[in-house]
Amino acid sequence: MARVEVLAPADYAAAVPALAEVLSACVESGAGVSFMQPFPPEAAARFWQGLVPRVAEGSIVVLAAYDGERLNGTVQLQLVQMPNQPHRAEVAKLLVHPAARRPGVAEALMRRLEAEALARDRRLLTLDTAGEEADRLYRRLGYTAVGIIPGYALWPTGSYSDTTVFYKWLTEPRPRL
Repeated sequence: MARVEVLAPADYAAAVPALAEVLSACVESGAGVSFMQPFPPEAAARFWQGLVPRVAEGSIVVLAAYDGERLNGTVQLQLVQMPNQPHRAEVAKLLVHPAARRPGVAEALMRRLEAEALARDRRLLTLDTAGEEADRLYRRLGYTAVGIIPGYALWPTGSYSDTTVFYKWLTEPRPRL
C-alpha cells in the first residue's frame, strides 16, 4: 500500500523534481492532463514551480504517494475561494507514474484527498476526467457522473478528447445552510 502524505509548503519545493518526473511520464504515456507531447521533465517542473504561491497560501493542497522514498503519484485538492462556495473543492491532476501503476495507489491518493477535504470543511468535490481507468476509479469511489462534454480538450497526441464531469458529496445528507 502506498504511503500518502500532504506536501507541506516548506517541503513542496524539494518535491518539485519528483512531481515533474511523474507528470512528464504520465503525459508521455498518453494521459490527458492538460499538456501536449513532447513534455519533458523541465516543462513539467515549470508547471509545478508555478503552483508554489498557491501551495504557500493554502489554496492548493498537494498530496504525494510514496513507495519507500520514491514519489510515484500525486493529486491536488484545489480549495474553491469563491464566497458562495466555501463548502466545495476541486480534484485535479490525479497522476500515478506509469512504472508504478498497480492497484491501490490512485485509490489511496483519493481516500486521503477526501479526508483532507473534510478536515478543511469541504464537503462537495468536483472533477473532470477523460481517461477510462480514472472514470472507473471515480465511479467505484462513489462519484456521480454529471455528463460528458464532447471534444472538451486534446489528448497529448493532438486528437480530440471527451471529458466526463463528476461530483461527490462527502457528507450525507446534503448540508442545509
